[in-house]
Amino acid sequence: MPSVTLSRLSYSGPDGQTLFSNLDLSFGSGRTGLVGRNGVGKTTLLRLITGDLTPATGTISVAGRLGGLRQQVQPGPDETVADLFGARHALALLEQAVAGQADADTLAEADWTLEARLETALQILGLDVRPDARLSTLSGGQRTRAALAALVFDAPDLILLDEPTNNLDTDGRAAVAQMLADWRGAAIVISHDRELLEIMDAIVELTGLGATTYGGNWSHYRERKALELASAQHDLNVAERQVRDAAKAAQEARERQDKRDAGGRRKAAKGDMPKILLGGMKRRAEATAGGLDRLAEKQTDAAQMQAAEARTRIEVLTPFAVKLKPSGLPAGKVVLRAQDLSGGYDPERPIITDFSMDMIGPERVAITGPNGVGKTTLLKLLTGEIAPVSGSVQIGGPMVLLDQQVGLLDRRESIVDNFRRLNPDSTVNDCRSVLAAFKFRNDAALQTVGTLSGGEMLRAGLACVLGGAKPPMLVVLDEPTNHLDIEAVEVVEAGLRAFDGALLVISHDRAFLENVGVTREVGLG
Repeated sequence: MPSVTLSRLSYSGPDGQTLFSNLDLSFGSGRTGLVGRNGVGKTTLLRLITGDLTPATGTISVAGRLGGLRQQVQPGPDETVADLFGARHALALLEQAVAGQADADTLAEADWTLEARLETALQILGLDVRPDARLSTLSGGQRTRAALAALVFDAPDLILLDEPTNNLDTDGRAAVAQMLADWRGAAIVISHDRELLEIMDAIVELTGLGATTYGGNWSHYRERKALELASAQHDLNVAERQVRDAAKAAQEARERQDKRDAGGRRKAAKGDMPKILLGGMKRRAEATAGGLDRLAEKQTDAAQMQAAEARTRIEVLTPFAVKLKPSGLPAGKVVLRAQDLSGGYDPERPIITDFSMDMIGPERVAITGPNGVGKTTLLKLLTGEIAPVSGSVQIGGPMVLLDQQVGLLDRRESIVDNFRRLNPDSTVNDCRSVLAAFKFRNDAALQTVGTLSGGEMLRAGLACVLGGAKPPMLVVLDEPTNHLDIEAVEVVEAGLRAFDGALLVISHDRAFLENVGVTREVGLG
């Protein structure tokens, strides 16, 4: 049975940051989804398993033959699909045999089933390309599918996939999901694609504290996390009650001791007790009071520590939520109208032709279609970034475009400075309050935008766009969940759910579209 076992594994990155310390983890047969925040070490863990990296301490045991998929398939100038399969030489032999140019040794070496097996593997991933097609002529999504088809063809015992659905359209995502559903070996899959995680047999959550394995798929994992949140809330309630009880007990003990001390002082005032006895009583009273104080302090500190730990667990487990000020968008207002719109980067060859649509009130619309059909081009035409060849676009109110690079933020400035620039009427307190709601608390709000991760940058962009005194009536988003971890995606979803204006979005992430309340899809292609 294929398996991977990590024992007391420790590893630090080139910058000296410790990613794993005495990590014990095992992967068995079946499909395992590996989740966690960006930067926690998911890709590094796969590279340790494949032997591309060497741990500082600990051991890695692998049973079975490994196969892997890199996040990016970077082709050489002459590299073909057949090269991904390792089949260029074998195909050349077949061509010689078919052309009658093969000698007896070549004929004996020829694999007459090769072409059929190649075709079957490509079909499994829904890819209609020839083995001699150059990879440089394929889209990024097609190259990813071709690399996955090569894995199917190679048939290793255990496959390692790093974000296999990134940059894939709906059909590509479905093909990857079907391939994994049919996979008979073991698989370890890094993914933020919640639909893909639904077909996993187990979820491993990687955090800075280690790894936790949850049996079942994504939905089961979320149910377990909800139970953990309820447990943490119960622990917090108990700990807070213990804090109150410890304070009350300390106060009652102090009052009893004060009464005893007062009685002793009254006896001493009568003058009928020897001084040496009075001194002993005073020392015992002081010692008793000091002991009570130390005991009360110890009990209170322990209860407060338990309460602090429970609050930390709750903060980690609580789903992100935010409140925003209203955009003021009336229900019947036309926020966007496109009529007979045509255009593209090359006016002589418009990608978009005769496109028309209306958005009325707080509608939530998704632009859908296969990769390469012109979805991003359409958004640029609608938002005025590209001038149309013909037709017209009318925007009925304030609008903001958040592209994949979050270009409206100045990367040289801090998050706070960007917020104040984009929302000049907001006070410092308003700015701090909004950024804290989007998880940029205290010094985190002073970070320079250029140093942020992709998820942090999009979160900062949303805070600056949606958190002002008057949010825009229309927000336009282009593939907002690409390269984000699931926690960051859920933060984006929560911010957009709280937004009461109109939303126009390109996304192949069906769970995202559902969670932000998309009610209409406009298909291209």
